[in-house]
Amino acid sequence: MLTVKIGATVAMSLAATLSPIHMVSSGAECAKELALLGLCDNNTGTEIIIDGSQETGGDPGSSPIDVGWQPPTDDSWSPQKPFDFDQCLIDWDSYIHCFRASEEAEEKMEEDDAPAIPAVTISDLVRFAPAGSVIHGEPDDVGVVGLPMNFVAAASVHTVDASLFGFPISVRFTPSAYDFSFGDGTTLTASSGGATWESLGQAQFTPTDTGHTYTERGTYTARVDVRYTAEVDLGVGWFPVDGEVTAPGPARDIRIFQAHTALVAYTCAQAPTSPGC
Repeated sequence: MLTVKIGATVAMSLAATLSPIHMVSSGAECAKELALLGLCDNNTGTEIIIDGSQETGGDPGSSPIDVGWQPPTDDSWSPQKPFDFDQCLIDWDSYIHCFRASEEAEEKMEEDDAPAIPAVTISDLVRFAPAGSVIHGEPDDVGVVGLPMNFVAAASVHTVDASLFGFPISVRFTPSAYDFSFGDGTTLTASSGGATWESLGQAQFTPTDTGHTYTERGTYTARVDVRYTAEVDLGVGWFPVDGEVTAPGPARDIRIFQAHTALVAYTCAQAPTSPGC
């Protein structure tokens, strides 16, 4: 086996050029004086001995690691370019290097683990709708053929706290329309529930936006259905839900009389017990 020995004084610079000091063969030609100085070669032929050193000025580019290097301060220095996925696929040696893990993917996986809230539709909210509004006919649910009656229904914003699909939810209902049915086949849709003659500053038997005039005497069943728009709050604010919820109102009997004209001797104020008073 051939062994190579390099002296400890060899310079560490990789670009340094060694100048070997030639040894004298230890054969018969080596004088005794040279042997005492250690200049005779004792190699038996199985070793190559290289010894000596030489100092050089050093080349900054000759060392793979230059501890004195500093990044330039001019515009030639720039940070690492952003990763270009498309370019990576063009220059690929293995597609695996082009796919990198990201924190966003991990966060999305965590979000996917959370139960999703189903979409809320107006049909899901019907069971939370307010009770129907009671209709009132002026005066005292009694009318006269050919004279206007005034109908009034009260409704307001209504909020319900409930549970839907296993999640706590708040539902807010706002009146949007009033569908009046007067019992004689006539209907009326209004944007409000109307107001009394007194609050309107009007006399009895005068027309109103929610009034109706019956043409025949009898008893009629009147009612009003209130339509509501809905909003839901799942804890992050109010969001509207498409559509409307209708709250049917209870029926109410309205009596209509036929009026006849007659001459009397006294008014009802003068004779309260007179017929018709």
